Amino acid sequence: QVQLVESGGGLVQPGGSLRLSCAASGSISSISSMGWYRQAPGKQRELVATITGGSTNLADFVKGRFTISGDNARNTVYLQMASLKPEDTAVYYCKMICFGRAYWGQGTRVTVSS
Repeated sequence: QVQLVESGGGLVQPGGSLRLSCAASGSISSISSMGWYRQAPGKQRELVATITGGSTNLADFVKGRFTISGDNARNTVYLQMASLKPEDTAVYYCKMICFGRAYWGQGTRVTVSS
């Protein structure tokens, strides 16, 4: 059974930083893609960033502020978030794709507020 566990969420003031982590455990190997998505209250889940084969893709609304990185040896993906804005408030989910199958974490809440 594969399980993805996110951590690092919390309450931060506007302009602050957070680092999210997502570690996969269980029978998972040869991860082809890792990514982060988010869902704000009343909105659909949206892509934030992905990393595939070393290439990264960032949504326009986080470019210059967020960085995604992955450690395939540890089956872990990170999202470094800086210059956070209130509109970044959401539940952040990680996603990993292994042999064409997608696995999701349970989400970690990020609240940006003064």
